Amino acid sequence: MTTHTANIAPALQAYLNSIGEAEHPALEKLRRRTKSHRLGKMAIAREQSALMTWLARLIKAEKYLEIGVFTGYSSTAMALVLPEHGRITACDISVTFTDLARESWQAAGVVHKITLHLQPALLTLDDLIANGEAGSYDLALIDADKPPTPQYFERCLTLVRSGGIIAIDNILLGGRVMEDDIANAPPSLDILKTFNRSLPHDTRIVPITLPVGDGLTLLMKK
Repeated sequence: MTTHTANIAPALQAYLNSIGEAEHPALEKLRRRTKSHRLGKMAIAREQSALMTWLARLIKAEKYLEIGVFTGYSSTAMALVLPEHGRITACDISVTFTDLARESWQAAGVVHKITLHLQPALLTLDDLIANGEAGSYDLALIDADKPPTPQYFERCLTLVRSGGIIAIDNILLGGRVMEDDIANAPPSLDILKTFNRSLPHDTRIVPITLPVGDGLTLLMKK
């Protein structure tokens, strides 16, 4: 959970953002609003969202799956770059946070592109698979609770097409994934360590992890 890339001075990151694509007014407003929230650190970093939308344009994405909506920055940003017929499936369990997301979608004029499912994401993903959606998504983002990450990944791998991309946020846990024998470590730490170690050996994907935000893993489905 981070709103900025670790180990980069804020002034440098601000400069990097300034020479990239301009932030949409609805996104700028939402970022400021989310920052003032006591859980604002859960928001995706602006540069992570910019990378995701850049990739969406690169692969000509039309259908996007998001696990973990929070206040809606990444889903709003993605909806803005998808074509008019593009569609987003958004998964979350919080009415409070997603009400803010809905306001952002409305302000950006993209609410018609987004379908929100308010229930545990694994239920939604299994429903999508059962309803014949396998292989139909171009891009997926996993940015939710960490223990089910392997299960989210497997479902997304089924739902994303060949050549599509699965992104997983906060994969470094502040660098703790590189440390051994951490006292009172949560179960999520060992789960992510094991998951990360498995990626180079998974012949179904081409993995790369970038030091953006708290680590953004990109997995291209073969």
